[in-house]
Amino acid sequence: MKNYLLKISTLILLLFTISLNAQDFQGKATYFSKTTLDIDFSASGIPADRVKMMKERMKSNLEKTYQFTFNKTASLYKQEAQLNQASGPGGGRGGMRMMMMGGGASGNYYKNIQTKKSTKENEFSGKNFLVKDDLVTYNWQMEQETKMIGNYLCFKATTTIERQARPEMKFGRRSPEEREAEEKKAKELENVMEVITVTAWYTLDIPVSNGPGDYWGLPGLILEVDAGETKILCTKIVLNPKEQVTISEPTKGKEVTQKEYDTIVEEKTKEMRERFQNERQKSGRGGFRG
Repeated sequence: MKNYLLKISTLILLLFTISLNAQDFQGKATYFSKTTLDIDFSASGIPADRVKMMKERMKSNLEKTYQFTFNKTASLYKQEAQLNQASGPGGGRGGMRMMMMGGGASGNYYKNIQTKKSTKENEFSGKNFLVKDDLVTYNWQMEQETKMIGNYLCFKATTTIERQARPEMKFGRRSPEEREAEEKKAKELENVMEVITVTAWYTLDIPVSNGPGDYWGLPGLILEVDAGETKILCTKIVLNPKEQVTISEPTKGKEVTQKEYDTIVEEKTKEMRERFQNERQKSGRGGFRG
């Protein structure tokens, strides 16, 4: 049944692609991304109302909206601008800033599913980078389950990905022995990989083999992704909008591969963490542990 569904889906995609060759096809989609972090505040000694406020600020940093512009071969994925909340309650010098690191792009994220190449605009530590690499290849397993997302009938597909294991996050004061144990555990996890299941929902009504973020490779536009703590959902689609947007590859920034960029981020983050820990030890204060 799965092989039959895959053959039918591929045939539909082929027929649709042929029909698109005679027209200038483009689409725009809006995606909402939400990441959940489980942080232990029990040992922080922070008042409940303050903890609630901090969680609200974290929530605003972990919920994002993206605009996705695509045609039959290429796409641009970019986060919508958000208001800077540093001056709000709990912000400023005493507030907590969430720095999201890893493979995501802070600027335009360009994918070309024909050449199987990607280019990401990233700003990190005051420098602009152009991260160029091959697209991630996913071993999608086609499922029989379906559901409606908006007006679109969607089919389920799953795959697995590897990522670095993440230590438990705590906020608050700990004894020197507890901090040492946490640091030892974090060190042990640096080279430990964990496998998570990714579930995607795609629609054959828009047979473009693309989707939000890194995701692509199914016989239809991916409208929803569930990957560990992160869920991405398409909330709006406009096909062939009146105002066309040029989908071109970004060109500004120092060119690096994803592996090179990850190394740069890892080294700089380690440097910042060590400096923070030294300052914390000198002052005798607790702090955010990741």
